[in-house]
Amino acid sequence: MFEKLLRTNSSVALSLSRLILGIVFFAHGAQKVLGWFGGFGFSGTMGFFTAKMGIPAPLAFLAIMAEFLGGLGLIVGFLSRIAAFGIFCNMVVAVLMVHRHIGFFANWYGNQPGEGYEYHLLAIALTIMIMASGAGALSLDRLLSKSEAPVLGATARS
Repeated sequence: MFEKLLRTNSSVALSLSRLILGIVFFAHGAQKVLGWFGGFGFSGTMGFFTAKMGIPAPLAFLAIMAEFLGGLGLIVGFLSRIAAFGIFCNMVVAVLMVHRHIGFFANWYGNQPGEGYEYHLLAIALTIMIMASGAGALSLDRLLSKSEAPVLGATARS
């Protein structure tokens, strides 16, 4: 079973997509865990999630860790399907609970009460690709795996 979890293909494009998604989510997670990049740190974020948003503490903790550890996992390509799944869950919940009420578009002009969900849809699409195909060529998953997964949408060559 562990072998199936690590199995991936040799796609460099998949690796690049995974790496960029990982960098973006590591930065968001570092805001929440470490207070980097203008974030509030772990206790500030936990307080906001639990007191202001009403998220139960265990779920708030999982959401924070999904971004931070999921981002790290995607950057190095280790347990990428699990990392992508955590981020996928975060993004689906964010769309359904917060951003769908605001609309599709990001708040480019500052005339909305918050951000729309277009960013979240892009992240969801990338996580689905990683969950389906794995981490790609440049990953620890590929290094540790003994078999190669097929490329999504590829046809057999004769």
